[in-house]
Amino acid sequence: MEFKEKFGSIDQVKKGYEMNGYICNRRIATTLYLAYHLEKPILVEGPAGVGKTELAKVMAEYLDYPLIRLQCYEGLDESKALYEWKYGKQLLYTQILRDKLNEILQGAKGLDASMKRLYEHDDIFYSPHFLEPRPLLTAIMQEKGAVLLIDEIDKSDQEFEAFLLEILSDFQVSVPEIGTIKAVTKPFVFLTSNNTREMSEAIKRRCIHLFIPFPEAKQERKIIKVKVPALDKDLGHQLVAFIQATRDLDLKKLPSVSETIDWARVLLLLNTAHLDASLVRDTLNVFIKFEEDMKTVDENMTDLLAKSRKTDET
Repeated sequence: MEFKEKFGSIDQVKKGYEMNGYICNRRIATTLYLAYHLEKPILVEGPAGVGKTELAKVMAEYLDYPLIRLQCYEGLDESKALYEWKYGKQLLYTQILRDKLNEILQGAKGLDASMKRLYEHDDIFYSPHFLEPRPLLTAIMQEKGAVLLIDEIDKSDQEFEAFLLEILSDFQVSVPEIGTIKAVTKPFVFLTSNNTREMSEAIKRRCIHLFIPFPEAKQERKIIKVKVPALDKDLGHQLVAFIQATRDLDLKKLPSVSETIDWARVLLLLNTAHLDASLVRDTLNVFIKFEEDMKTVDENMTDLLAKSRKTDET
């Protein structure tokens, strides 16, 4: 299927994602559709574990593009994100140049002629032959296109945000020694953020914004059905209802969708027929990651189990 057909309509995008195992609502599908046709990056925000990174991974599968991922962290700089020089090869080249110096300068008369000869070889020293592309430059250089995932950008410094602006605006990078390298095919760019800090207005202006919250019960049941198809339907409904009720508690960290999927796999592995207090306590550490949160869930166990049995079948 051609790319234009894959993005022929919002429903086509939604269906394509579902065929690749990602259950998205119409709002998410609309954002993907617009980003493709407007050739704009998507800034995806929301709690950890709701499918932000997976959104980019599935897009790479959907388009049959390579996924190029840049994991952000404090102190991330240009040499790790954009490019660096192959110093070992440059050193080797310098040694070869020194060994061949007499041969290179042979026939050159005077200092000016000798320097001109050397400058001709000097230009090679900082050339694409010695350039080591990092994720950002690698994505720009993909002639047939790529999906570029700039993951957890909120963990990087504000200086790094400023550095990204040229790429997000013009899909090009500037290498002082070489010049400007412009994308032949613009990459499909995703930036994800867990909201640990506010993104700059400059970044937001260049992106289409998408916030992915925790899914509603109906959508989460559909996700479980796709990701863990062997799980009993009634048990799946109980599981989702329990998780949804747990998210209403005052917890340090709410259970993510990825942890809901993990719990579903655990229940399947244990041949579980239905939820009970003993089973939940034994497997609580699959989706609850802080001791104080475990105590809170345990204190509300009776109420949570009661809610899990009142599932909405619609």
